[in-house]
Amino acid sequence: MTMTNKMNRKSDSIILATIEELVPQDHLVRKLEDCIDFTFIYPKVKHLYSEVGRPSVDPVILFKMVFINIIFGNNSMRKTCKDIEVNLAYRWFLGIEIHEPVPNYSTWSQNYIRRYADSTIFEEIFTEILSQAMNYDFLDLETVYGDSTHQKANANKRKGEAKMVDLEAKKYEIELLNEINHDREMCGKKTYETLVKTEMVNDEETGKEIEVVQQKRMKQSTTDPEAGNYHKGEKEQCFAYSHQSFCDKNGFVLSATTVAGNVHDSVSFFEAYKALNKNLRPYIKNVCLDAGYMTPAICKTIIENGQEAYMPYKRPMTKKGFFKKYEYVYDEDYDYYLCPNDQALLYTTTTKEGYREYKSDPKVCVNCPMIDTCTKSKNHIKVIHRHVWESFREHVDETRHTDKWKEIYPVRKESIERVYADCKENHGLRYTRLKGLKKNQHQVWLIFACHNLKKVALWSWNGAYNKSIFTHIIDSIRKILKTYIIKRVLRNGTPFMSTV
Repeated sequence: MTMTNKMNRKSDSIILATIEELVPQDHLVRKLEDCIDFTFIYPKVKHLYSEVGRPSVDPVILFKMVFINIIFGNNSMRKTCKDIEVNLAYRWFLGIEIHEPVPNYSTWSQNYIRRYADSTIFEEIFTEILSQAMNYDFLDLETVYGDSTHQKANANKRKGEAKMVDLEAKKYEIELLNEINHDREMCGKKTYETLVKTEMVNDEETGKEIEVVQQKRMKQSTTDPEAGNYHKGEKEQCFAYSHQSFCDKNGFVLSATTVAGNVHDSVSFFEAYKALNKNLRPYIKNVCLDAGYMTPAICKTIIENGQEAYMPYKRPMTKKGFFKKYEYVYDEDYDYYLCPNDQALLYTTTTKEGYREYKSDPKVCVNCPMIDTCTKSKNHIKVIHRHVWESFREHVDETRHTDKWKEIYPVRKESIERVYADCKENHGLRYTRLKGLKKNQHQVWLIFACHNLKKVALWSWNGAYNKSIFTHIIDSIRKILKTYIIKRVLRNGTPFMSTV
């Protein structure tokens, strides 16, 4: 028997078919094209193009190329341009004929540098796709879920140097400063002019002492200085960017804010929360976060915004063998703490960090049988710190005991955590090839926009498919009824008007 291998044959056959016929009807590009009219991009970029000169590359084609790059997980525009040359589905989606040349990588790169780098088009595309999801009634905005994730920067972790940077003021500095100064005035203390820490140093030129802002030492990348040195738990230390975002119950991303990787979640929260409420505040009733956001300032911000915060229990950081802070009972009426030995800790002052200090009487504590499990202070004084906005944090902590909390909080891992997992695995959120904070903010808007676009495409396509089946069933029933009516009229010979 002669063995043949058909796979070795090359045939130059002519295919008499259009691209429309060759692209499968259930291909993802058809679902993307069907769910949204991408011509919304034209008016948003019109001001970036000149009325004179040679024709430019269609901006819708340029952004659709980026959508292909992200949705299909290429993570390289160069590779995407090569794939479009031979992929008929991509050409169909872009509206490029098989004999037409495909825009190369430098076309997109130069358009970004010259037109889009300083524009708001990336945020506008993200917002438009989100509004389309809202028009489809896919969003459930009663409860939003927030968290942050890190994306490794395009920077060698070994190429860094230590630098001194100024301490930055808190976002809520003015409001907190007023609260602190009010407390200090009540007890006759000197008020503060600012909460940013300062120190006195000698001026080399004049020889006099001057007041300067305190600095802290931080490791900065020499490759991408705007990336932050990220190190958390057992994870590998690296330079990264942090993306603070919110999503709804169905996994649609509602907002995204990018900061350096060394910025704590509780600090980056405020800008992201402000962006979230910019357009969606009337719809949001609950905000669900993890334990890292359990700070008095965040709790106060959410509650005063007319929303309810849902966060988990955060274990106290007390050393083993000592009383926990919750074992000291606070009396709101008399403003003092009661220790486990029923002794009062009285208010003394309010610190620059916004904490009210309550101290015990050393004459009483020195003979206390519980002193060894209370404090190791040499002067036998137990000090408890209570934030000026602690009541807001206590209110959020009480919600853990409600049925609503048990209903809302478990959904967090099924929503925002799943969004990050999907975007890291399929849409290039794990690493970035770009350098600079602005470029990575633009990229993350596009990544989450594509995440939302894909969900809208799949959900709307399934809805249309189910609707078409339902319509087909109704049409079949109508035909059967018509046939029955016609036969009845012919058999009985009586006039009969059908309303079917």
